[in-house]
Amino acid sequence: MDLLSLIQWPAFAASVAAAWLVASDSRPKRNAGFWVFILSNVLWVAWGIHTSAYALLALQFCLAAMNVRGMLKTET
Repeated sequence: MDLLSLIQWPAFAASVAAAWLVASDSRPKRNAGFWVFILSNVLWVAWGIHTSAYALLALQFCLAAMNVRGMLKTET
């Protein structure tokens, strides 16, 4: 197993941590959660490129756009 294959595990952990944070009643934790989600999107994209998982890549770009929207809505 090469190093790029291992990216899926921190991507997984970041996704779970972000979901936990976004569900918080605390606005700062929700904001942090969206940033962690963006990090997970970047990690998943890196892994998706490495494995030629094109549907995953498309999903991550869509989810990243939704995370940016969530950040903007949480800020107001």
